[in-house]
Amino acid sequence: MINFCTIFNSSYLSRGIALYESLKLNFQNFKLYVLLLDEKSYKVFTDLKLQDVVLVSLHDFESEELLKVKKVRSIGEYCWTCTPAIIKYCIEKYNLDDCTYLDADLYFFNNPDGLLNELGNKSVLVTEHRYTPKYDQSKTSGKYCVQFMTFKNNAYGMQVLNWWRDRCIEWCYARYEDGKFGDQKYLDDWVTRFESVHELQHLGGGVAPWNMTQYQYRLENNQVVLNSNGKDYPLVFFHFHALKIHDDKYDLGIYDLNEDIVNHIYRPYLMHLEEIDKKLRSMGYDFNWHAKSIFNTTLRGKFSRFKRFIKRRLHIYTKRELGIYG
Repeated sequence: MINFCTIFNSSYLSRGIALYESLKLNFQNFKLYVLLLDEKSYKVFTDLKLQDVVLVSLHDFESEELLKVKKVRSIGEYCWTCTPAIIKYCIEKYNLDDCTYLDADLYFFNNPDGLLNELGNKSVLVTEHRYTPKYDQSKTSGKYCVQFMTFKNNAYGMQVLNWWRDRCIEWCYARYEDGKFGDQKYLDDWVTRFESVHELQHLGGGVAPWNMTQYQYRLENNQVVLNSNGKDYPLVFFHFHALKIHDDKYDLGIYDLNEDIVNHIYRPYLMHLEEIDKKLRSMGYDFNWHAKSIFNTTLRGKFSRFKRFIKRRLHIYTKRELGIYG
């Protein structure tokens, strides 16, 4: 049994469901522990009665320390603050041997066994950003990405997890300050600060907009395969960072894209989100469950899109252009 956990609110609802369903399609023997940060999302997940999902009550989860910092942090900052805390909570509450944290906007295209098996005798798994030089933000955002992380319930794993949780309680904000940024820059020196930390080597894990142009893509036996320096890797999961959705439009962000990436990676995911939208609406739910979904219509927002258009980085598609019909 593999244990995963994630955390999100109603603005990430359809993505969180897609994450679960992509796991279900590619991996059978798992439990997904889900912390939902608002009543809307909790009610939907309760009504869905998803198999292999354990809902974590916000009331039971939130400690006095968390409630204190919650008052002075934004929703996003509080979500980051809670990330190590939910991993620790799940391990201790449910007596788990290990737990792997997943960002809600990840999507699995393949079985993650190959990634998890890399950990071997080590106790903590971290994933590099692997920035394309053009988009390198490691100085401010960190070498590693808090997107896919495993902690074992042993002395080494809990030492790292407890240290990280304490640091995030002390400081976790959406700005770069004194070598810190959110919950993420804390990871930079873990491979030297702590024992038993492993850096993921499989390039099929951690593919994201900031590194995807380093690879060539093809579809083989209905599986996405990426190639790096002549070596093939099955695409295990993709991180759909910066995706915005509004009505019949999809904004795929500022990053360079090619036809293979749009057709083989983005289009299947967006089609899946559309299916989830239909299901939720058929259940009587009609609220905005898309993160950052409202396009910025201010003068500044329009100017930003104009600059992207000039640089050929607009990447806004309608459903019809992608062959997706609501």
